[in-house]
Amino acid sequence: MEVEGEELKKRKQVGEDTVHVSSSPGDFWRSRNGPRKFFDRYSLPKGWLYCPPYGDNIGLIIPSKVPLSESFNKNIPPGESYTPKEVIDKQRSLGREIGLVVDLTNTDRYYPESDWTSHGIRHVKFVCYVFIQIRCPGQDSVPDAESVDRFISEVVQLTSQESQASKYVVVHCTHGHNRTGYMIVHFLVRNQSVSVSEAIATFAQARPPGIYRQMYVEALYDFYFQSKPELLVCPETPEWKRDSDQDNEVVAPSGNLSTTGAVSDADFRGECIPFAEVQRMRNFCYLVLNLHVQATRNTQIPGSHPVSLNRDKLHLLSQQLYHVTWSAGVPRCMMLIDKEDCYLIDPQFYFRKVQLRFPRKHIYEGRADITHCCTLLDGELITETETETQVKRTIYLIYDMMAFNESSVTELPFHHRLRLIEEEVIRPRNFERDFLSTCVNPYHHYGLESFEVRRKDFYLLSAASMLIKDIMPSRPHSTDGLIFQAWNATYAPRDHDGRLKWKYPGTNTVDFLFEVGVDGSSLLYLQEHGNKKLIEGCRVIFKDGTDLLLYSGRIIECSWNSHEDAWSFVQIQTDKSNPDYISVYEEAKRNIEGILTEDTLLDEIDKVAGLPVYSDWANRHSGTFRNVWKRQ
Repeated sequence: MEVEGEELKKRKQVGEDTVHVSSSPGDFWRSRNGPRKFFDRYSLPKGWLYCPPYGDNIGLIIPSKVPLSESFNKNIPPGESYTPKEVIDKQRSLGREIGLVVDLTNTDRYYPESDWTSHGIRHVKFVCYVFIQIRCPGQDSVPDAESVDRFISEVVQLTSQESQASKYVVVHCTHGHNRTGYMIVHFLVRNQSVSVSEAIATFAQARPPGIYRQMYVEALYDFYFQSKPELLVCPETPEWKRDSDQDNEVVAPSGNLSTTGAVSDADFRGECIPFAEVQRMRNFCYLVLNLHVQATRNTQIPGSHPVSLNRDKLHLLSQQLYHVTWSAGVPRCMMLIDKEDCYLIDPQFYFRKVQLRFPRKHIYEGRADITHCCTLLDGELITETETETQVKRTIYLIYDMMAFNESSVTELPFHHRLRLIEEEVIRPRNFERDFLSTCVNPYHHYGLESFEVRRKDFYLLSAASMLIKDIMPSRPHSTDGLIFQAWNATYAPRDHDGRLKWKYPGTNTVDFLFEVGVDGSSLLYLQEHGNKKLIEGCRVIFKDGTDLLLYSGRIIECSWNSHEDAWSFVQIQTDKSNPDYISVYEEAKRNIEGILTEDTLLDEIDKVAGLPVYSDWANRHSGTFRNVWKRQ
């Protein structure tokens, strides 16, 4: 393994892969430039444990995360190790003999070279040093042209040898996405005569979600003098990578990194699945929602989105019979139950397998072998913190159903879908869970599941005041407003008046890309047609004494400060690599300009609830609803 002396010195100065992030900007930079802290040589790279080990082969190339020697196993749960020996055995079981391993990491602590060479496998080390720019923290350089040329030469050399022609090349950086994808895309463009866009899509299909850092993608288009498509937007940072360093890169401190009630990487992780399986399930979702099957580059979960309730739309409350519930202020996510498997679908339309069981009503008859098949649910994943014990628990709250056992139910009225959730999903689970809790050797342990599952409660419209003043303040998770659901509405996969959302004044937020200009000015950008757009005249306020350079190049969440007539910094969005679309900003501005106060909203609800048509309907249906409240 050859490492130039000067490069080795630089790597030692940086401290290999270890980055110590302190609680304040000053502490952060002192920790980078001051004495190195002690660290466990066998500590796991951040985000490594739940990163999928490898992707599908691209010809004779296999993208992979870094294998760790057996010395790391003391820090790895049983069954989660990924050693060089296990890589060799696994690929061999798939009929792939490895002839070359290309190492793109910035350290040699992960495994000894002999772990490969002792098996007759050539190992090539590339020193892709990360150059930290003091004035642009968080930014780094992509591998240089010389490294790219050498990588392509090594791969071509292996495949051109008659004795090695059928052997495979394992390419890995720390997580096997950005630097690995960058090198493989170069190889595809030069050796298969494809465009950069085609090569990026090929890598993303083999190693979802593909290259998720914008700088690598832009560097590829610039290198080959090709124009980046206007609508091309990098995938969101994968769930397993949230709140962690980006492939050995420095990360600026964010202060409050997550919103209470939102599920972070520490709260929930799921198992990634092959892209072909993902596409099959995506197509099922499109079919259920009566949408045309889209191209493989899906960037947003399909389904129903609430319309913002402001002064201009207040009259809608009297045009349909609405029920109301709280808004948890977290991204929605779907759930697909497919026989013995269950999948959580995140806002970027990625699927993760989770360990949950959903028996059918046949369980009442002792038939444990009959489970749901292609049932599609809509809901949100939250965390609750008990006040006394401070114990956290993760809960999936179901608030709608789109398919029940392979059949679409989107045309059924909402109250019918809500009843299906209770009778066909929740009650059979609860019945079986209670029964198994009395068994000596249960065939399923509900207590070991990834999270709990509940149906979200809906209340009569007249309970809105009680929700705001009594119920929501007592919730063990954050809330940011109300959701109004039309009782007889069908499920529409778009914005529609059947679902309205009112947010507390001041909770309308926008995610900007923040940069510091050459003159020290603060610049805010959003997305427009896949490109970043400077929002002229926008100001952002940070706490006094904040070093703005620590936030330059980051996605920041901001709320509107009416007193200062500017946006106020809330937190860094560690799970996002792109800012919001300009349409999100425009909607937030409309809501701010047409702000609907709590008193105005409740006064209007009092008027609606007093209408004869509403009162008669509420009296007829109150017996079927256990959550009936009157405004005090």
